[in-house]
Amino acid sequence: MEDYEKMLTDIKKQEEMLQFTEFTSETALQIGIKLIEKAKKENLFLAIDITKSGHQLFHYAFEGTTPDNDAWIIRKNRVVNRFWTSSLYIGTKLKLIDKTIDQKYFISDMEYSAHGGAFPIIIKNVGVVGTITSSGAEQIIEHNLIVEVLTEFLNK
Repeated sequence: MEDYEKMLTDIKKQEEMLQFTEFTSETALQIGIKLIEKAKKENLFLAIDITKSGHQLFHYAFEGTTPDNDAWIIRKNRVVNRFWTSSLYIGTKLKLIDKTIDQKYFISDMEYSAHGGAFPIIIKNVGVVGTITSSGAEQIIEHNLIVEVLTEFLNK
Protein backbone atom coordinates (compact mmCIF):
# COMPACT_ATOMS: atom_id res chain seq x y z
CA MET A 1 0.00 0.00 0.00
CA GLU A 2 1.22 3.45 -0.83
CA ASP A 3 2.04 5.99 1.87
CA TYR A 4 -0.45 8.70 0.91
CA GLU A 5 0.59 11.04 3.74
CA LYS A 6 4.20 10.99 2.50
CA MET A 7 3.05 11.54 -1.08
CA LEU A 8 1.03 14.59 0.00
CA THR A 9 4.03 16.01 1.87
CA ASP A 10 6.32 15.39 -1.11
CA ILE A 11 3.93 17.03 -3.58
CA LYS A 12 3.57 20.11 -1.35
CA LYS A 13 7.38 20.39 -1.15
CA GLN A 14 7.58 20.21 -4.95
CA GLU A 15 5.01 22.99 -5.28
CA GLU A 16 6.85 25.16 -2.75
CA MET A 17 10.15 24.64 -4.54
CA LEU A 18 9.02 24.89 -8.18
CA GLN A 19 7.87 28.49 -8.34
CA PHE A 20 8.56 31.16 -10.94
CA THR A 21 9.37 34.85 -10.62
CA GLU A 22 7.66 35.39 -13.98
CA PHE A 23 5.97 33.20 -16.59
CA THR A 24 5.79 34.33 -20.21
CA SER A 25 4.87 32.80 -23.54
CA GLU A 26 8.58 32.19 -24.11
CA THR A 27 8.77 30.36 -20.76
CA ALA A 28 5.87 28.14 -21.86
CA LEU A 29 7.56 27.39 -25.17
CA GLN A 30 10.88 26.45 -23.54
CA ILE A 31 9.19 24.20 -20.96
CA GLY A 32 6.94 22.67 -23.60
CA ILE A 33 9.90 21.75 -25.80
CA LYS A 34 11.74 20.26 -22.81
CA LEU A 35 8.65 18.18 -21.97
CA ILE A 36 8.48 16.89 -25.55
CA GLU A 37 12.19 16.01 -25.58
CA LYS A 38 12.00 14.20 -22.24
CA ALA A 39 8.82 12.34 -23.22
CA LYS A 40 10.50 11.17 -26.44
CA LYS A 41 13.53 9.90 -24.51
CA GLU A 42 11.21 7.98 -22.20
CA ASN A 43 9.14 6.67 -25.13
CA LEU A 44 5.96 8.35 -23.86
CA PHE A 45 3.18 9.43 -26.19
CA LEU A 46 1.47 12.37 -24.55
CA ALA A 47 -0.63 15.40 -25.13
CA ILE A 48 1.05 18.36 -23.41
CA ASP A 49 -0.62 21.65 -22.54
CA ILE A 50 0.53 24.86 -20.86
CA THR A 51 -2.14 27.41 -20.03
CA LYS A 52 -1.81 30.71 -18.16
CA SER A 53 -4.84 32.63 -16.93
CA GLY A 54 -7.12 30.73 -19.28
CA HIS A 55 -4.87 31.43 -22.29
CA GLN A 56 -3.37 28.34 -23.93
CA LEU A 57 0.29 29.19 -24.53
CA PHE A 58 1.51 25.75 -25.65
CA HIS A 59 -0.10 22.54 -26.85
CA TYR A 60 1.43 19.49 -28.48
CA ALA A 61 -0.01 16.05 -29.15
CA PHE A 62 2.23 13.11 -30.02
CA GLU A 63 1.14 10.73 -32.75
CA GLY A 64 -1.05 8.11 -31.10
CA THR A 65 -2.84 10.52 -28.78
CA THR A 66 -6.49 11.35 -29.38
CA PRO A 67 -8.98 14.12 -28.56
CA ASP A 68 -9.71 12.10 -25.42
CA ASN A 69 -6.30 13.17 -24.08
CA ASP A 70 -7.32 16.81 -24.59
CA ALA A 71 -10.52 16.15 -22.62
CA TRP A 72 -8.45 14.69 -19.77
CA ILE A 73 -6.24 17.79 -19.81
CA ILE A 74 -9.26 20.06 -19.49
CA ARG A 75 -10.63 18.02 -16.57
CA LYS A 76 -7.26 17.92 -14.77
CA ASN A 77 -6.76 21.66 -15.29
CA ARG A 78 -10.11 22.34 -13.66
CA VAL A 79 -8.86 20.57 -10.53
CA VAL A 80 -5.70 22.70 -10.36
CA ASN A 81 -7.61 25.91 -11.03
CA ARG A 82 -10.22 25.12 -8.37
CA PHE A 83 -7.92 23.89 -5.60
CA TRP A 84 -4.63 25.70 -6.47
CA THR A 85 -2.63 22.53 -6.12
CA SER A 86 -1.64 19.67 -8.42
CA SER A 87 -4.23 17.20 -9.62
CA LEU A 88 -2.13 14.39 -8.11
CA TYR A 89 -2.32 16.08 -4.70
CA ILE A 90 -6.12 16.17 -4.80
CA GLY A 91 -6.32 12.61 -6.14
CA THR A 92 -4.00 11.37 -3.38
CA LYS A 93 -5.94 13.27 -0.74
CA LEU A 94 -9.15 11.62 -1.96
CA LYS A 95 -7.53 8.16 -1.85
CA LEU A 96 -6.40 8.85 1.71
CA ILE A 97 -9.97 9.51 2.85
CA ASP A 98 -11.47 6.92 0.48
CA LYS A 99 -13.84 9.34 -1.23
CA THR A 100 -14.50 10.44 -4.79
CA ILE A 101 -14.30 14.05 -5.87
CA ASP A 102 -18.09 14.08 -6.06
CA GLN A 103 -18.49 12.70 -2.52
CA LYS A 104 -15.98 15.12 -0.97
CA TYR A 105 -16.49 18.33 -2.95
CA PHE A 106 -19.87 17.81 -4.65
CA ILE A 107 -18.40 18.29 -8.12
CA SER A 108 -18.72 15.93 -11.06
CA ASP A 109 -15.85 13.66 -12.08
CA MET A 110 -17.19 14.17 -15.61
CA GLU A 111 -15.85 17.76 -15.35
CA TYR A 112 -13.03 17.39 -12.80
CA SER A 113 -10.36 14.69 -12.93
CA ALA A 114 -8.30 14.23 -9.78
CA HIS A 115 -5.61 12.20 -11.56
CA GLY A 116 -1.96 13.17 -11.73
CA GLY A 117 -0.59 15.11 -14.65
CA ALA A 118 -1.62 18.71 -14.02
CA PHE A 119 0.84 20.87 -12.10
CA PRO A 120 0.21 24.47 -11.06
CA ILE A 121 2.20 27.36 -12.49
CA ILE A 122 2.97 29.29 -9.32
CA ILE A 123 4.42 32.79 -9.31
CA LYS A 124 6.24 33.63 -6.07
CA ASN A 125 4.25 36.05 -3.91
CA VAL A 126 1.34 35.85 -6.38
CA GLY A 127 0.05 32.27 -6.44
CA VAL A 128 -1.33 29.91 -9.05
CA VAL A 129 -1.68 31.50 -12.48
CA GLY A 130 -1.99 28.46 -14.71
CA THR A 131 -1.26 24.82 -15.43
CA ILE A 132 1.29 22.54 -17.03
CA THR A 133 -0.49 19.34 -17.96
CA SER A 134 0.05 16.05 -19.74
CA SER A 135 -2.18 13.12 -20.63
CA GLY A 136 -1.42 9.71 -22.07
CA ALA A 137 0.62 7.86 -19.44
CA GLU A 138 0.19 6.70 -15.85
CA GLN A 139 -0.58 9.59 -13.52
CA ILE A 140 2.62 9.28 -11.45
CA ILE A 141 4.73 9.20 -14.62
CA GLU A 142 3.00 12.32 -15.95
CA HIS A 143 3.41 14.18 -12.66
CA ASN A 144 7.06 13.19 -12.30
CA LEU A 145 7.85 14.16 -15.89
CA ILE A 146 6.58 17.69 -15.27
CA VAL A 147 8.37 17.95 -11.91
CA GLU A 148 11.67 16.76 -13.43
CA VAL A 149 11.46 19.27 -16.30
CA LEU A 150 10.55 22.13 -13.96
CA THR A 151 13.35 21.17 -11.57
CA GLU A 152 15.87 21.32 -14.44
CA PHE A 153 14.36 24.50 -15.89
CA LEU A 154 14.38 26.35 -12.57
CA ASN A 155 17.81 24.90 -11.63
CA LYS A 156 16.54 23.45 -8.36
